[in-house]
Amino acid sequence: MDSIEADRSGVEGRFVLITGANVGIGQVTAVELAKKGAQVVIAGRSIQRTQPTLDLISALPGAKPALFLPLDLASFESVRACARAYSALGIPLNILVNNAGVAGARGLTHDGFEMTFGVNHLGHFLLTQSLLPVIRNSGNARIVTVASRAHRFAPRLDWDALEMPTRSLTGIREYAVSKLANILFSAELARQLHGTGIATYSLHPGVVDTEIWRAFPNWARPLLRLRGMRTPQEGAQTTLHCVLKAPPGETGLYYADCHPVIPAPAGQNKELAQQLWERSLNWTR
Repeated sequence: MDSIEADRSGVEGRFVLITGANVGIGQVTAVELAKKGAQVVIAGRSIQRTQPTLDLISALPGAKPALFLPLDLASFESVRACARAYSALGIPLNILVNNAGVAGARGLTHDGFEMTFGVNHLGHFLLTQSLLPVIRNSGNARIVTVASRAHRFAPRLDWDALEMPTRSLTGIREYAVSKLANILFSAELARQLHGTGIATYSLHPGVVDTEIWRAFPNWARPLLRLRGMRTPQEGAQTTLHCVLKAPPGETGLYYADCHPVIPAPAGQNKELAQQLWERSLNWTR
């Protein structure tokens, strides 16, 4: 796995929006990009929970202080408000990192979708769509979406289940579906943005020991550790690679360990990606 060097090339003076950077790989990503001279904006549910990351960036020699915008990905109203707030800043958006996520969450979002799918896919889908006018006006840009190898446990999308409360005992089935959706979305987004100079990437960060598993049942957490868990610093490397080093010609691809890899068959299904795109557009209108 590549180690991202501490130089400032490629991102200095650019504007980055990261979702869910209060802890874990999102926090590492935010801090590392701030070190390299980026203006970082963090979107999250709580300024209080995000303050440690803001403080870390403020303490970096020469770094630009990070900004915070409120965002609840389980609410379309909140997502639209976040996009409006970013647009009102009057700054470009060169890099969007769709990083936030939940695993093991249960129930429905404010808008009536299965919670994990609603947060991990639909919230980020709507945020990206809402910010596309700003991104398009920012010149060459990148949209990086944190997915997961767990998508391999979702061979299809059950459209009816996406509008029902979480059904599995652990929520892992729903998590896998949401990560499949992330990969399909990123690939279709690349096709939709062909020729615009905007590149998109999805990625598997590894199984990372972060708060994303806070809703996972306590009795099942040892199963995760049996597979070996990475530190947030290790897990952030592929995100940083996609932001800083991935070739524009590899737009739409899925990465792991800083290299393109082939997703599961469902993740390569262009027809399924198009269906998800159209349904997501209708759901978020």
